Amino acid sequence: MTDVHPAAPHHLPGYLPGPDGSDPLFTIIVVSILIIFLAAGVLYFKLHSLPEQMGEKANSTQLQLISILAILALFTHNNAFWVLALLLAAIRLPDYLTPIETIAKSLAKIAADTKETDMKESTPVQVTNSGEGAAPLTDVAEEMTPPVKAEEERK
Repeated sequence: MTDVHPAAPHHLPGYLPGPDGSDPLFTIIVVSILIIFLAAGVLYFKLHSLPEQMGEKANSTQLQLISILAILALFTHNNAFWVLALLLAAIRLPDYLTPIETIAKSLAKIAADTKETDMKESTPVQVTNSGEGAAPLTDVAEEMTPPVKAEEERK
C-alpha cells in the first residue's frame, strides 16, 4: 500500500485520481457518454425511418414519395419534410392506375374479339365473269384466308 502524506486527510473521495494516475470517474463518464451517444443515434435513425416503415403497405409511387421526403428531412434537418412524410404514410391514397389499366386491357381484348368475329362473319364474295374469253371465277374469301390465319398464329 502506498504511504499517505501525513498532512493529507485519511479518507479521500473515490472520484479523485489515485497516485498511479488512474481516474475512475473520467473512465465511467467517457463510457457513459459513448453509450448514450450511440443509443441516441440509433433512436434518431429509427425515428427517421418511421414514415418509410409505415408506408411499406402503400403503393409504390406513394412509398417513393415518402422515402424522398424522409431523406430530404434527414439531410436538410427540416422537420416539415419529415412531418409531411409521416402524414403521407398515415393516409392511404386511392389507387387510380390499376382500374384504368384493367379497363384498357378489357377494351383491347374486346376489340381483338370483335375484329376476329368480323373477319369470320364476312361472307365470301364470288366474282362472276359473263364473257366466253373471261378469266375463270375467283373466290375472294380464299384470297383473304391466308392473311387471317397468319394473323391468328401471331396471337
